[in-house]
Amino acid sequence: MNDERPVIETAGLTKRFKAVTAVDGLDLNVRHGEVFGLLGPDGAGKTTTIRMLCAIMNPSAGSPRVAGFDTVREPEEIKKRIGYMAQQFSLYGDLTVLENLTFFADIFGVGREERRERTARLLEFARLTEFQGRRAAHLSGGMQKKLALTCTLIHHPQIIFLDEPTTGVDPVSRREFWDILTELHLQGVTLFVSTPYMDEAERCSRVALMFEGRIVVCDTPKRIKGLVEGDLLELRPDRLREAARILAEQPGVLEIQTYGDLLHVFVDDAAHRAATLQQALTGAGIGVQGLRQTRPRMEEAFISLIRKRVEETEYGTSNT
Repeated sequence: MNDERPVIETAGLTKRFKAVTAVDGLDLNVRHGEVFGLLGPDGAGKTTTIRMLCAIMNPSAGSPRVAGFDTVREPEEIKKRIGYMAQQFSLYGDLTVLENLTFFADIFGVGREERRERTARLLEFARLTEFQGRRAAHLSGGMQKKLALTCTLIHHPQIIFLDEPTTGVDPVSRREFWDILTELHLQGVTLFVSTPYMDEAERCSRVALMFEGRIVVCDTPKRIKGLVEGDLLELRPDRLREAARILAEQPGVLEIQTYGDLLHVFVDDAAHRAATLQQALTGAGIGVQGLRQTRPRMEEAFISLIRKRVEETEYGTSNT
């Protein structure tokens, strides 16, 4: 069960690389036992943030604390208490599954007796027992991710940082990986996960939406989805671009998003506007299939909030 103790705290966390500000004034507070998601596109600053929190990289400004310790002044204390799974596979491909686990147990000073018990338990936990003699380079992408996680867990960390842990693996492996993370969450481990996948953000206790080095919003997935203005209508028109142009000119239309051959149209009142939008498209000779009201997902919320941030930034810049 979660409590209110912050195990990760940042105030004005900033990282600059010459003229580029990769992370810009982050204020975060992660509680014990949370699954905290850092969501954003490539280049948003997620990896840089995690590296600073893991005491791998020093900040340019700000005061990050992890497990009660300062990342700059007390990095070794932090490293004893955390696990870090990098975005890229970073284990030894010429070593077997078991040899990789043994190697990392040695690095973290796990005793022989304790190591034997933990190794057996982790292999079973990650469903890798029957593959323990296989070289890491010969594992599938999904199994490599699970092996990386087991090596991260060998010293029983209190907090685990995972940088886009399921990127590049198939949907089944992604689901299996998150099943493992859910088990860790139930055991009281604090998970800090960066991801570009909106469906993974839905699994988190709280999510911070990150864009161009800044946090756009930080809250529960339910509350973030509730920030999107209006009702959502979904439809499949015959001529997508022309339909989007026509709908954008209709009264009550707040925003339009494209998903493949679908249009997601935010309106002020779905019950009042649906028939009008249908008539506008029909009158232009555009056929419409599957017009229905639906609920915004994390993806719609993220796009909508980012668009607003960009518009606010451009408007502010143009008036300075």
